[in-house]
Amino acid sequence: MAVDLQVRLGSLVLKNPVLTASGTFGYGVEYAGYFDVSRLGGIVTKTITLEPREGNPMPRTAETFAGMLNSIGLANVGADCFIKEKLLPLEPLDTAVMVNIAGSSPDEYEKVALKVAAHERVDALEVNISCPNVNKGGLAFGTDPEITREVVRRVRETTVKPLIVKLTPNVTDITAIAQAAVEGGADALSLINTVLGMAVDIETRRPLLARHVGGLSGPAIKPIALAKLYQTVRAVSVPLIGIGGIMTWQDALEFIIVGATAVQAGTLHFVDPCGAVKIIEGIKTYCDEKGIGDLSSIRGSMEDGGA
Repeated sequence: MAVDLQVRLGSLVLKNPVLTASGTFGYGVEYAGYFDVSRLGGIVTKTITLEPREGNPMPRTAETFAGMLNSIGLANVGADCFIKEKLLPLEPLDTAVMVNIAGSSPDEYEKVALKVAAHERVDALEVNISCPNVNKGGLAFGTDPEITREVVRRVRETTVKPLIVKLTPNVTDITAIAQAAVEGGADALSLINTVLGMAVDIETRRPLLARHVGGLSGPAIKPIALAKLYQTVRAVSVPLIGIGGIMTWQDALEFIIVGATAVQAGTLHFVDPCGAVKIIEGIKTYCDEKGIGDLSSIRGSMEDGGA
């Protein structure tokens, strides 16, 4: 049986539901030596800001028992350099290109969106209002519904291309932020970004990160991500992209069964560069063995009650 893995995010149709998570796949071609990147449903680039950013001081990554901490600080080449140098290698790829953007103010979000979305190779924007690793903006934009609505509205006015808003789990009620993002004009939501975390070296008695705290990703946050997705899928009607601790095709299917239209793999790329392709193949095999011809038939199919 031929399995149809196509999914839709607003007006954007993806060949399969497996995407890369921003910040873990570079600018989109760094993994080309490992596998054919065109096999992915889409690429989400690292965050692009209006001006170049050096990011936070070192050390800014640390391994933890079931994941990793990062405090990169949105280091990137800036919008102009990204458009001039980083988009060109993506031209021949037969997959969707989604550019993650961020700013220090609503004006900056609007300006970077105008620049990036105007490029024909950019298929969608993912608006990062949830980074915990910058001093100005970042997480603050994703924890206040009013600010969320304003930022998304400003970006929405710059383009008709699909607009995805990335949500933070570091809030009391993620559904309030999700609803504000949709009211601002989001076509889809991606969740979750990293969970605020910390680690300490007991020999030096110092934090492992120069900035002390950072974003925790990896298997440790999967249950949190699933719970946030479960809450959000009941609060909004737009497609949701599940993120957080997805390391296997079984993990990806959990998110889809809860209600995700697509998923993003992130920390997995540091463990297995070909991991995202293995997820695609695993989902195909599962559907074939279960006689599932269309992935939409199991989306949101979770039964109430315990196992």
